[in-house]
Amino acid sequence: MTDKTNGKNGAAKAAPDSQPNAQVIGQFIKDLSFENPNIKRVLALKGKQPELQVEVNVAAKRLDESVYESAIEFSAKAKIPEGVLYELELVYAGLFKLENLPEEAIEPMLLVNSPMLLFPFVRRVIADVTREGGFPPLFLDPIDFNQLYMARSQQQNIADKDKPASSE
Repeated sequence: MTDKTNGKNGAAKAAPDSQPNAQVIGQFIKDLSFENPNIKRVLALKGKQPELQVEVNVAAKRLDESVYESAIEFSAKAKIPEGVLYELELVYAGLFKLENLPEEAIEPMLLVNSPMLLFPFVRRVIADVTREGGFPPLFLDPIDFNQLYMARSQQQNIADKDKPASSE
């Protein structure tokens, strides 16, 4: 960090262009699909608890020099022995402007911190869509994005160790 001295009173002032900065530019539903293929079965089977399969992934990509997209990819499938009740897929993304962050801090910012900011909105969209689809709202428990990131990093390290060394 560099400091500049204000010429009038001699007070030290941090240079604004060297400070790490993370800013939310926007957030949005990138993709949304809800299928309710068996409404007749749903109405006939009131009170049955479905088996719920949920998957959550986080993805990130650079869009330009300082703008990145971080996205939570969510899918849920509710099933009963007689068939699928509903399938829900959602990709909820945010655009983030990251300036003056060390290179090693960008990935954790996009895969941990950014999803934590987006998650309350993902949770609300999922609850609203399932309710509007004729089911009780699906309320997601909080997700530990740091744990997901650490597990993903460990899997990547194991995969890298298992790769044969290339000979050139």
